[in-house]
Amino acid sequence: MDLNYTPEELAFADEVRQWVRANLSPETRDRVLHHKHLDKEEQVTWQRQLYERGWGAPLWPKEYGGTGWNSVQNYLFEEVLAEEGAPPALPFGLSMIGPVLMAFGSQRQKDYYLPRILRMDDWWCQGFSEPGSGSDLASLRMTAVLDGDHWVLNGQKTWTTLGQYANIIFLLARTDPAAKKQQGISMLIADMATPGITLRPIIMLDGEHEVNEVFFDNVRIPKENIVGEPGAGWTYAKFLLSHERTNIARIGRSKAELKRLKEIAATETVDGVPLIQNEAFRKKIAAVEIELMALELTNLRMIAAERSGHAPGAEANMLKIRGSEIQQSLTELMMEAVGPYALPFNPAAREPGWSGEPIGPEYAAPLASDYFNFRKTTIYGGSNEIQRNILAKSVLKL
Repeated sequence: MDLNYTPEELAFADEVRQWVRANLSPETRDRVLHHKHLDKEEQVTWQRQLYERGWGAPLWPKEYGGTGWNSVQNYLFEEVLAEEGAPPALPFGLSMIGPVLMAFGSQRQKDYYLPRILRMDDWWCQGFSEPGSGSDLASLRMTAVLDGDHWVLNGQKTWTTLGQYANIIFLLARTDPAAKKQQGISMLIADMATPGITLRPIIMLDGEHEVNEVFFDNVRIPKENIVGEPGAGWTYAKFLLSHERTNIARIGRSKAELKRLKEIAATETVDGVPLIQNEAFRKKIAAVEIELMALELTNLRMIAAERSGHAPGAEANMLKIRGSEIQQSLTELMMEAVGPYALPFNPAAREPGWSGEPIGPEYAAPLASDYFNFRKTTIYGGSNEIQRNILAKSVLKL
């Protein structure tokens, strides 16, 4: 395999880099690079800038507003955006429900929702997990009963990421309680302003309001809001989760974080010597860098296969496992690098406009919050233990 980029590919990356530097708000870039929080408007503004440039959904087919780029261009695009501190793309519309609608949605759904996803006219959230139905998603209990021209939804969803910003949700509900548990599930779309929907925040270990509980009490949605065929939701969910797990790998972001780790290690000293020159710590950095390089190559192979029309398979599970573990390792090494300055836990330091007295170097302030927050990466999208079971069955053809 030739790992060298062609002159044309390098020129493409430079074009993207120059455009990002000319269009990304310096304030937004600073907040991303320093692990501070973005508000809703910053996320929407950046997606619309990408859309206006024609780069709103690089991985989508050209007929739906995609770029038509090849796998290398897509990869370089994501890498440059991560290096330059662009806001990470929100996956719920672009990487999750968007591909499902292209593959299984009605023409009306494609015509209406896909352009709105590109422009981010809608902020989507995901209604899959329930109390007691996370990794064993097929055990979900939420129901959808057809009543004339409406589905009536009853039940509860949990861990609904950024649901407090969302105006629309895609969800799984049981439409045929008599069928086997995987066969009685359907995928539906609901407006979050529909009467009977109640959202309650869940405050996480890092003190942040990132996820929510969502309750559905006799919520009536139009009959046409079902995606595809009744009872086929489990098939659509597996298709969607393969895209979600690929996105969880976050390779470009991890490469940017690895660079940040090396910068911190070059700044911090032990007995007057930069930490990056400490043999034991260098070995830790090298170990995670090797893992990240291997993951990157696996990802490139999978992207190339997708461009040839092959849906992600067990490779997506592999990317999810190793990608999430690498993200955790990077947060752990950053904590170790700054030593006692990583111990103060001050979530307020991540908010825009905070002007308090820093404890230690500025880059130390968000590290404890990041460490706590990234404990979730090996759980969401299907816990890594479940992913390893899936991989084992795939290899053994069980």
